[in-house]
Amino acid sequence: MAGNVKVFMLMAALTALVMALGWMLGGSGGAVMALVIAGGMNFFSYWNSDKMVLRQQGAVELSPQQGAELHAMTARLAERAQMPMPKLYLLPTQQPNAFATGRNPQNSAVAVTQGLLNHLSADEIEGVIAHELAHIRHRDTLTMTVTATMAGAIAMMGNMMLFAGNREGRGGVIGGILAMILAPMAAMMVQMAISRAREYEADATGAQISGKPRALASALSRIAQAAGRSVNLPAEKNPAAAAMFIINPLHAMRADRLFTTHPPTEERIARLMAMDGTAPRDSAPAAGPSRIPRTGAAPRTPWGRG
Repeated sequence: MAGNVKVFMLMAALTALVMALGWMLGGSGGAVMALVIAGGMNFFSYWNSDKMVLRQQGAVELSPQQGAELHAMTARLAERAQMPMPKLYLLPTQQPNAFATGRNPQNSAVAVTQGLLNHLSADEIEGVIAHELAHIRHRDTLTMTVTATMAGAIAMMGNMMLFAGNREGRGGVIGGILAMILAPMAAMMVQMAISRAREYEADATGAQISGKPRALASALSRIAQAAGRSVNLPAEKNPAAAAMFIINPLHAMRADRLFTTHPPTEERIARLMAMDGTAPRDSAPAAGPSRIPRTGAAPRTPWGRG
């Protein structure tokens, strides 16, 4: 119930911002039109924001035949967490990462990247899946997905107003100035909506679900190191969705710092190692590649062999 109230408040704030844009462009008539548009955006984002995010990231649904062991692993973890089995999606990027989405546990999905399957061990992948299931069980995914969708739309509107800034009238110079602050404002709303405490809570619950806090700590270390070396192009094009990933997928672009909502990876690892009753170490525990078959070896995918 509290989660739904927070989503309602976020939608109201984002609607007010859209109305302000409408007023800047067309006065009171523009504000009314913007209110109608915002109402449609809110309704659409509540029911379809998960599909939009998955489409933006280029995700393709994995059938049980394409990822039999991954499906079996996720089903086992979902049963242990006493929650429905989510749909599984594959993201065609070599950067190891993952995120969860959906408005409730009954309508949820977990998306993993090709790089995650390629470079992490089975235990580490299990820890990552358990972390994402924790987000679903805590009902974080609705807030995260709706906010990312709406904030991305507002940032896009800001860019549109930048082009209107050269015109005379209400959407002129002021519109251009407004466009310069819209993206940071949208990023701030994402940061307000998605508290860093959510990641700590999902780490702890995920470690309990999998029973392997050390494996999740190792996965976080490996993903963080790889994220700094590889570019996730779909995430770079839609930076408002970065907070949904288990580790920030953005790579060194100047604007990316606005969308940094994750707590320090070192602190997350330290907390997980404390759960395991072990002091933090300088390097991640050694782990071989996953025994889960590479998705590229399954029936053909839109991007080929991965």
